Amino acid sequence: MLKQFSDIGINKYLQDSLATLQISVPTAIQEQVIPVILNKKDDVVALAKTGTGKTAAFGLPLLQLIDMENTAIQAVILAPTRELGQQIFNNLESFNNDNLQISIIGVFGGIPIKPQIENLKETTHIVVATPGRLADLIERNAINLKEISYFVLDEADEMVSAHKEGIDNIIKALPKSRRTLLFTATMPGTIKQMVQNYMSKHVIHIEANMETVGNQGIDHQYIVVEPIEKLEVLLHFLNANDGQRGIIFCKTKAAVNKLAKKLAINKFSSGAIHGSLTQGIRDRIMGQFREGHIDIMVATDLAARGIDVKELSYVVNYHLPDTYEAYVHRSGRTARAGANGLSLTIIQKEEVEDIGDFEEELDITFKPFKKPDAKSIEENNTLLWAKKIFKAKPNREVNEALKGKIKTIFHHLTKEELVDKVLANYLAQTKAASALPEVSKKKK
Repeated sequence: MLKQFSDIGINKYLQDSLATLQISVPTAIQEQVIPVILNKKDDVVALAKTGTGKTAAFGLPLLQLIDMENTAIQAVILAPTRELGQQIFNNLESFNNDNLQISIIGVFGGIPIKPQIENLKETTHIVVATPGRLADLIERNAINLKEISYFVLDEADEMVSAHKEGIDNIIKALPKSRRTLLFTATMPGTIKQMVQNYMSKHVIHIEANMETVGNQGIDHQYIVVEPIEKLEVLLHFLNANDGQRGIIFCKTKAAVNKLAKKLAINKFSSGAIHGSLTQGIRDRIMGQFREGHIDIMVATDLAARGIDVKELSYVVNYHLPDTYEAYVHRSGRTARAGANGLSLTIIQKEEVEDIGDFEEELDITFKPFKKPDAKSIEENNTLLWAKKIFKAKPNREVNEALKGKIKTIFHHLTKEELVDKVLANYLAQTKAASALPEVSKKKK
């Protein structure tokens, strides 16, 4: 029989909130972590893949442990990006119950700090923060952390790689009597060092079954291409999965911008997000993606933290990530909440041997993805051309007399005849264009 939240110690108020959210059964990580946080006094290191319900694993017991009569800040939750921080804040607010009267405040970078400072003057029980903004508030003496009992590091592996110095400064400002709860998808050396340096000697280690909902539904595949084929193979994949939603990961901001422009030119419903965009633009694009107004997000690794969209069918690694940890976070964006998903990696011949390393390190199996042949690519390019025509906006500046003469030329053609002729013209042009390099070579 499946365990209920009541079986692992969650009180009635929070159970009511979960029922409203139609959450009835705890995930593996929640089942293991919640009783430990509620009933023990030790620090906790929890290892679990993304998409396994880690926010509720620490959020529910924290809400239950907060002393409502105490007006001081009692818990700080740190997240690597504003997007993830906002997601955690929203989840906690959805779990919060009117009967609990717990005050939660989010303090993130990219938005004005003064309103946040004013908010912190009011009673605040839980603070959700990004490292940079929290360090800034500490430096300004605008936040009092002397009475915190719980310090949560979420997605700690991502945080340490991007915010090591800021985290060190924050930890120095915290009382030593606190409990530290560290959640991570991977356990690199930097995390092990942090556990050794900043957590108590009696740390409870919890590892969720890696074959949980966050992992078992992911189909890992790879496709080998020549550099010149890469974009066309991606466009073929996206067109074949038209209407489905996913994320494409690139290594750099420049690569994200370049690929996003290519997708826009080919009329794909897409957006791009990376660290150099203003917070307002990032929020707008993320909102469009979450609400389903765009189907494809092109992103860098860190910028994609906090994208928790259950209906993502796939992620594409347009560039193989530099670290195993990054691959775990990328692939974990799909197959969330018990769904299935594809993690497709596009590589070149010299990278094939790297796939074996990823398999061995992460204990996963990659299957080859069949590369489309030249004819399929050509047909897909033709379909993309037709899409461009269909989605093109009429040019209102065209001379009406000229437009009339063109209509006269096409006047006697049926719709089918016009399509045949336009298509024949396009194919003749592409054939001529593909023959140009051969002609120039002969002339040389």
